[in-house]
Amino acid sequence: MAVLRKCARPLLASVFLSGGFSTLRNPKRVAPAAEPVAVPLGSRIPRLPEDPERLVRINGAVQLGAGAMLATGRVPRVAALALAGSLVPTTLAGHAWWKEKDPERRAAQRTQFIKNLSLLGGLLLAAADTHGKPSLAYRGRSAAKSGATRGRSAVKSGAHRGRGAAESGRRAARNAGRDARGVLDKVTGSL
Repeated sequence: MAVLRKCARPLLASVFLSGGFSTLRNPKRVAPAAEPVAVPLGSRIPRLPEDPERLVRINGAVQLGAGAMLATGRVPRVAALALAGSLVPTTLAGHAWWKEKDPERRAAQRTQFIKNLSLLGGLLLAAADTHGKPSLAYRGRSAAKSGATRGRSAVKSGAHRGRGAAESGRRAARNAGRDARGVLDKVTGSL
């Protein structure tokens, strides 16, 4: 599976690297098409410029940067989410097939729209890929369950052995809770 990831990520990222580079070099080419989406976005989201050309340039930079991160395997889940976020306005602005009157252009735009939906699906899969490791939620639940089980068995055995053993059981339960928090801290630190 590791070889598949090493091949698939650059392939998925290639369209974003190419498009991001092209947009950064010549934002004026796509700014007019982006205007119907860029202006409302810029006016609704604080600190986002309303100038379509600047928004297109920002989108191109995100696609180029996140595409490079995805292609090289650097924080690929975050990179895939960033690309997915940049793909939505790009698709809405550039491939609004429902607005086209000419049947041929409408069909071409619909094809591009569906292609972008397919890319979005691939990016969402890449964002959910945990490299074969259990998810963060699963690891947290497992650590907590294991800690609780160890704590309960220690308390039960402690009840048979007296106060000293009961204190030992409570200590084991506290340690198990710390172990569970440690696993969560490790996992969240690796994201």
